[in-house]
Amino acid sequence: MRQGPFRAILPLVLASASPRRQAILATQGLCFEVIPSSVKEPLAASGESPEDYAARMACLKGQDIAGRHPDKIVISADTIVVQGGTILGKPRNVAHALDMLASLSGGWHEVMTGFCVLHAHRQVSHCRTVTTRVHMAANTPDMLAAYVATGEPMDKAGAYGIQGIGACLVDEVQGSYTNVVGLPLRSVLNALLEIGAIGVVDAHALAPAP
Repeated sequence: MRQGPFRAILPLVLASASPRRQAILATQGLCFEVIPSSVKEPLAASGESPEDYAARMACLKGQDIAGRHPDKIVISADTIVVQGGTILGKPRNVAHALDMLASLSGGWHEVMTGFCVLHAHRQVSHCRTVTTRVHMAANTPDMLAAYVATGEPMDKAGAYGIQGIGACLVDEVQGSYTNVVGLPLRSVLNALLEIGAIGVVDAHALAPAP
């Protein structure tokens, strides 16, 4: 792994099978285990806000792993796409993906990632939701159909992936870009630094050899 600006002080576990979350965290030079949570994701409760729902899902996933690894720092996350207060899930089929993208086209929506940093032995539980506003360009039906035909949207909430081909559909992002990809990196790093789970690498260790 390439050395990044941070180092792990305590053992870290990422409770997610998402390759995107793993890649985001790995860019910082942190060593971590990947132990995906298998907890079922219930629907939002009546009256529950999208922000609270995302945080609750992240907490459920994190607690699932932290209970089995109480001596390790567990990082968990859950990302949802929200339009007008309605949570958009993954498309059921091609027609649903096209309908979803058509409704997002030309307007703003929100991407919310709830994340938790947990350490059972130290009774640490840091959970919050980060929100990013995304504006999707007024894409033509032909463009949306061509994008859906790539197959990329079919396993993604909101029917698009900003880190992939779907970047062509988006013209503005307000807030954390990595949050839209699936992990609000700066917020997670701040939480890890606050509890002493990671530290900053000595700059001399990063300097290239003369």
